Amino acid sequence: MTLTFNSEKYKELLITYIPKIIRTEAENKQALAIVENLMHRERTPEENELYQLLITLIEKFEQEYYQPDEQMNPPSMLLFLLEQSDKTREDLQVILGAENLIADILDGQQKITPEQARKLGEFFHVEPSLFTVI
Repeated sequence: MTLTFNSEKYKELLITYIPKIIRTEAENKQALAIVENLMHRERTPEENELYQLLITLIEKFEQEYYQPDEQMNPPSMLLFLLEQSDKTREDLQVILGAENLIADILDGQQKITPEQARKLGEFFHVEPSLFTVI
């Protein structure tokens, strides 16, 4: 038996999930959750179309924002994590100290020390090595 694509069912799925260009980590997580749900079951043709669409949107987001082919420098990584976590420079002052130090780090005029990298790793819940030059 060949399953045929039902445009009305697909339209209902689109209305339910409202897929769109992914611009934030929260939107990416939401799309990933839908994909995860669809991944572990037998999909209808309409669900499979939504599944493929979401995978395309997720891949586009991850290529643009995670840039796996490019090594981000520590100041860029720090700015990226600040933006994605909705934390501020003031939050960094609490863990690193002086405002001018943070400005110098973000401007690339001051390198991040191993101790600062450790503190930043704990603060953002990431590997400290993200803040050191290899």
